[in-house]
Amino acid sequence: MTSIAPEQLLNRLQWRYAVRVFEPGRTIPEATWEALEEALVLTPSSYGLQPWHFLILTDRGLRERLVGHAWGQRQVADCSHFVVFCIRQDLGEAEIDRYLRRIGEVRGTPMANLAGFRQMMVGSLVEGPVKAVINEWATRQVYIALGNFMTAAAMVGVDTCPMEGFEPGKFDEVLGLGARGLASVVCCAAGYRGETDRQAGLPKVRYPRSEVLERR
Repeated sequence: MTSIAPEQLLNRLQWRYAVRVFEPGRTIPEATWEALEEALVLTPSSYGLQPWHFLILTDRGLRERLVGHAWGQRQVADCSHFVVFCIRQDLGEAEIDRYLRRIGEVRGTPMANLAGFRQMMVGSLVEGPVKAVINEWATRQVYIALGNFMTAAAMVGVDTCPMEGFEPGKFDEVLGLGARGLASVVCCAAGYRGETDRQAGLPKVRYPRSEVLERR
Protein backbone atom coordinates (compact mmCIF):
# COMPACT_ATOMS: atom_id res chain seq x y z
CA MET A 1 0.00 0.00 0.00
CA THR A 2 1.32 3.42 -0.98
CA SER A 3 1.30 6.01 1.79
CA ILE A 4 1.12 9.76 1.34
CA ALA A 5 4.03 11.85 2.58
CA PRO A 6 3.65 13.51 6.00
CA GLU A 7 3.86 16.95 4.42
CA GLN A 8 0.98 16.05 2.09
CA LEU A 9 -1.17 15.09 5.05
CA LEU A 10 -0.46 18.34 6.88
CA ASN A 11 -0.99 20.37 3.72
CA ARG A 12 -4.46 18.97 3.27
CA LEU A 13 -5.36 19.51 6.92
CA GLN A 14 -4.10 23.09 6.78
CA TRP A 15 -6.23 23.62 3.68
CA ARG A 16 -9.37 22.25 5.37
CA TYR A 17 -11.67 24.65 7.19
CA ALA A 18 -15.34 24.89 8.05
CA VAL A 19 -16.78 26.49 4.92
CA ARG A 20 -19.15 29.41 5.48
CA VAL A 21 -20.12 29.93 1.84
CA PHE A 22 -20.36 27.13 -0.72
CA GLU A 23 -20.37 27.62 -4.46
CA PRO A 24 -23.98 26.81 -5.41
CA GLY A 25 -24.38 24.55 -8.40
CA ARG A 26 -20.91 23.06 -8.25
CA THR A 27 -21.26 19.32 -7.76
CA ILE A 28 -18.77 16.82 -6.40
CA PRO A 29 -17.83 14.35 -9.18
CA GLU A 30 -19.56 11.00 -8.87
CA ALA A 31 -16.36 8.98 -8.49
CA THR A 32 -15.14 11.29 -5.73
CA TRP A 33 -18.44 11.11 -3.90
CA GLU A 34 -18.53 7.31 -4.20
CA ALA A 35 -15.13 7.23 -2.47
CA LEU A 36 -16.39 9.50 0.32
CA GLU A 37 -19.44 7.30 0.85
CA GLU A 38 -17.15 4.30 1.14
CA ALA A 39 -15.03 6.23 3.65
CA LEU A 40 -18.17 6.62 5.77
CA VAL A 41 -18.85 2.90 5.52
CA LEU A 42 -15.25 2.14 6.56
CA THR A 43 -15.44 4.27 9.73
CA PRO A 44 -14.35 2.33 12.84
CA SER A 45 -16.77 1.86 15.74
CA SER A 46 -16.81 0.24 19.15
CA TYR A 47 -17.14 -3.55 18.72
CA GLY A 48 -17.46 -2.78 15.00
CA LEU A 49 -21.20 -2.42 15.69
CA GLN A 50 -21.82 0.62 13.45
CA PRO A 51 -24.80 2.10 15.35
CA TRP A 52 -25.45 4.71 12.68
CA HIS A 53 -27.20 5.63 9.46
CA PHE A 54 -25.93 8.24 7.01
CA LEU A 55 -28.61 10.12 5.08
CA ILE A 56 -27.23 11.83 1.96
CA LEU A 57 -29.35 14.73 0.73
CA THR A 58 -28.88 16.03 -2.81
CA ASP A 59 -32.45 17.24 -3.45
CA ARG A 60 -32.13 21.02 -3.20
CA GLY A 61 -35.84 21.51 -2.69
CA LEU A 62 -35.77 19.25 0.34
CA ARG A 63 -32.67 20.96 1.66
CA GLU A 64 -34.29 24.38 1.26
CA ARG A 65 -37.03 23.14 3.59
CA LEU A 66 -34.35 22.34 6.17
CA VAL A 67 -32.60 25.73 6.08
CA GLY A 68 -35.17 27.28 8.42
CA HIS A 69 -34.54 24.47 10.91
CA ALA A 70 -30.79 25.13 10.75
CA TRP A 71 -30.79 28.74 11.92
CA GLY A 72 -30.94 29.96 8.32
CA GLN A 73 -27.51 28.58 7.45
CA ARG A 74 -27.24 28.50 3.65
CA GLN A 75 -24.62 25.75 3.67
CA VAL A 76 -27.49 23.27 3.98
CA ALA A 77 -28.90 24.15 0.56
CA ASP A 78 -25.89 25.55 -1.29
CA CYS A 79 -23.46 22.66 -0.84
CA SER A 80 -23.18 19.74 -3.25
CA HIS A 81 -24.08 16.96 -0.81
CA PHE A 82 -25.52 17.28 2.69
CA VAL A 83 -24.96 14.43 5.13
CA VAL A 84 -27.26 13.89 8.10
CA PHE A 85 -25.54 11.64 10.65
CA CYS A 86 -28.10 9.58 12.55
CA ILE A 87 -28.02 7.09 15.37
CA ARG A 88 -30.05 3.90 15.53
CA GLN A 89 -32.09 4.60 18.63
CA ASP A 90 -32.32 2.26 21.62
CA LEU A 91 -29.94 -0.29 20.18
CA GLY A 92 -30.51 -3.77 21.61
CA GLU A 93 -30.04 -7.46 20.99
CA ALA A 94 -31.66 -7.33 17.54
CA GLU A 95 -28.94 -4.98 16.26
CA ILE A 96 -26.24 -7.07 17.90
CA ASP A 97 -27.55 -10.22 16.22
CA ARG A 98 -27.79 -8.42 12.88
CA TYR A 99 -24.11 -7.49 13.17
CA LEU A 100 -23.12 -11.03 14.11
CA ARG A 101 -24.93 -12.39 11.07
CA ARG A 102 -22.97 -9.94 8.95
CA ILE A 103 -19.71 -11.21 10.47
CA GLY A 104 -20.74 -14.73 9.56
CA GLU A 105 -21.60 -13.65 6.03
CA VAL A 106 -18.35 -11.77 5.42
CA ARG A 107 -15.89 -14.00 7.25
CA GLY A 108 -17.63 -17.35 7.10
CA THR A 109 -17.58 -17.61 10.89
CA PRO A 110 -20.18 -19.99 12.40
CA MET A 111 -22.59 -18.19 14.72
CA ALA A 112 -21.73 -20.66 17.49
CA ASN A 113 -18.16 -19.35 17.43
CA LEU A 114 -19.44 -15.83 18.08
CA ALA A 115 -21.43 -16.67 21.21
CA GLY A 116 -18.80 -15.29 23.57
CA PHE A 117 -18.51 -12.07 21.58
CA ARG A 118 -22.29 -11.73 21.61
CA GLN A 119 -22.48 -12.15 25.36
CA MET A 120 -19.78 -9.53 25.86
CA MET A 121 -21.71 -6.99 23.80
CA VAL A 122 -25.05 -7.83 25.40
CA GLY A 123 -23.51 -7.67 28.86
CA SER A 124 -22.11 -4.22 28.21
CA LEU A 125 -24.69 -2.53 25.99
CA VAL A 126 -27.98 -4.21 26.88
CA GLU A 127 -27.62 -5.49 30.42
CA GLY A 128 -24.76 -3.35 31.71
CA PRO A 129 -24.18 0.32 32.58
CA VAL A 130 -24.25 1.51 28.96
CA LYS A 131 -27.92 0.54 28.60
CA ALA A 132 -29.12 3.70 30.38
CA VAL A 133 -27.13 5.93 28.02
CA ILE A 134 -27.14 3.80 24.87
CA ASN A 135 -28.23 6.69 22.62
CA GLU A 136 -25.48 8.93 24.01
CA TRP A 137 -23.00 6.08 23.40
CA ALA A 138 -24.20 5.78 19.81
CA THR A 139 -23.91 9.56 19.35
CA ARG A 140 -20.26 9.48 20.36
CA GLN A 141 -19.69 6.75 17.80
CA VAL A 142 -21.29 8.93 15.12
CA TYR A 143 -18.78 11.69 15.83
CA ILE A 144 -16.00 9.28 14.89
CA ALA A 145 -17.70 8.98 11.50
CA LEU A 146 -17.95 12.77 11.19
CA GLY A 147 -14.23 13.26 11.80
CA ASN A 148 -13.36 10.44 9.43
CA PHE A 149 -15.56 11.94 6.72
CA MET A 150 -14.11 15.43 7.03
CA THR A 151 -10.53 14.16 6.89
CA ALA A 152 -11.26 11.92 3.92
CA ALA A 153 -12.92 14.84 2.13
CA ALA A 154 -9.90 17.06 2.70
CA MET A 155 -7.63 14.37 1.25
CA VAL A 156 -9.54 14.49 -2.06
CA GLY A 157 -9.96 18.28 -2.19
CA VAL A 158 -13.59 18.47 -1.08
CA ASP A 159 -14.68 21.16 1.37
CA THR A 160 -16.87 20.46 4.37
CA CYS A 161 -18.70 22.23 7.16
CA PRO A 162 -19.76 20.27 10.26
CA MET A 163 -23.03 21.51 11.72
CA GLU A 164 -24.58 21.08 15.15
CA GLY A 165 -26.58 24.27 14.68
CA PHE A 166 -29.89 22.73 13.70
CA GLU A 167 -33.10 21.49 15.32
CA PRO A 168 -32.82 17.68 15.38
CA GLY A 169 -36.50 17.17 16.15
CA LYS A 170 -37.54 19.26 13.14
CA PHE A 171 -35.04 17.52 10.88
CA ASP A 172 -36.33 14.15 12.06
CA GLU A 173 -39.90 15.26 11.30
CA VAL A 174 -39.17 16.56 7.80
CA LEU A 175 -37.04 13.53 6.91
CA GLY A 176 -39.32 10.96 8.52
CA LEU A 177 -36.60 9.54 10.73
CA GLY A 178 -38.47 8.78 13.94
CA ALA A 179 -40.70 6.13 12.36
CA ARG A 180 -37.55 4.34 11.21
CA GLY A 181 -35.97 4.29 14.66
CA LEU A 182 -33.41 6.91 13.65
CA ALA A 183 -32.47 10.27 15.16
CA SER A 184 -30.28 12.99 13.67
CA VAL A 185 -27.38 14.12 15.85
CA VAL A 186 -25.01 16.12 13.61
CA CYS A 187 -24.75 17.13 9.95
CA CYS A 188 -22.01 17.94 7.47
CA ALA A 189 -22.23 19.95 4.27
CA ALA A 190 -19.80 18.97 1.49
CA GLY A 191 -18.90 20.73 -1.73
CA TYR A 192 -16.58 23.54 -2.80
CA ARG A 193 -15.86 26.88 -1.13
CA GLY A 194 -17.28 29.98 -2.76
CA GLU A 195 -15.20 32.96 -3.80
CA THR A 196 -17.10 35.23 -1.41
CA ASP A 197 -16.16 33.19 1.67
CA ARG A 198 -13.86 35.61 3.47
CA GLN A 199 -12.84 32.95 6.00
CA ALA A 200 -11.15 30.80 3.36
CA GLY A 201 -7.83 32.63 3.29
CA LEU A 202 -7.42 33.22 7.01
CA PRO A 203 -4.73 31.30 8.90
CA LYS A 204 -5.88 28.68 11.37
CA VAL A 205 -5.96 29.69 15.00
CA ARG A 206 -4.69 26.82 17.11
CA TYR A 207 -2.89 26.65 20.46
CA PRO A 208 0.81 25.77 20.24
CA ARG A 209 1.52 22.06 20.21
CA SER A 210 3.30 22.40 23.54
CA GLU A 211 0.03 23.50 25.19
CA VAL A 212 -2.19 20.70 23.89
CA LEU A 213 0.18 17.74 23.54
CA GLU A 214 2.12 15.94 26.22
CA ARG A 215 4.55 13.08 25.79
CA ARG A 216 5.45 10.68 28.59
